[in-house]
Amino acid sequence: MPWSAAIPEPDRQEPWTRAPLLAVLLAASMPALFFLQLRLPDQGIQWAFYPVDLEAGRPGGLFTAMLLHGGWVHAVMNAVAALAFGTPLVRALSGRWGAAMFLALYIVCGVLSTLGYGLLHLASNQPMVGASGAVFGLIGATTRLTPGGRVARLTDRHVLVTSVGWMGVNLITGLLGLGAGVEGARIAWEAHAFGFIAGLLLVGPLMRLHALSQRRFDSGAGWGDPPA
Repeated sequence: MPWSAAIPEPDRQEPWTRAPLLAVLLAASMPALFFLQLRLPDQGIQWAFYPVDLEAGRPGGLFTAMLLHGGWVHAVMNAVAALAFGTPLVRALSGRWGAAMFLALYIVCGVLSTLGYGLLHLASNQPMVGASGAVFGLIGATTRLTPGGRVARLTDRHVLVTSVGWMGVNLITGLLGLGAGVEGARIAWEAHAFGFIAGLLLVGPLMRLHALSQRRFDSGAGWGDPPA
């Protein structure tokens, strides 16, 4: 039987509007960083990702690009999405290592989304910025979270239908160039797709690792060390 990791159920007495602090901080960081970006001499363009840098052995932009945005609307839209889809993940990844695992998932999805985009456009010298790939990683991960507190199988009907829906919206938006706040720039819908797939695939192993870490550091009522 395919493995399905148990997720601690959220506190039912906690109002849904009270988002976890980590999710709030992640969302708030996006407009805050854009505010600082606008005050840089080149508005941060040197930290953008250029696909041609991959062949030149300069991979730094794979990470720094997710710290930049193309406009206020771009930054705010990503912040709202990060808050909405990061909240259930932060609540699921509770405990000692949960915050680190959440941030690791976010960063890895962002890097993989940018890398995937770069591999498809190796000859391009056009800059790419934005945390959208990382945010789509959160969307992909939450697609597999179930109300019953488990990670659904990849073949689950809800997962398949929801994934097709998200990718359809992503494709249409990217091809039509519906990018509010990023006038004159194309939408890197390919990066969104890579980020979504990364989150979809990584959330299962991540939740399993989280469950193992919870058992590892779960101390009993006595004075002795927990059993090995």
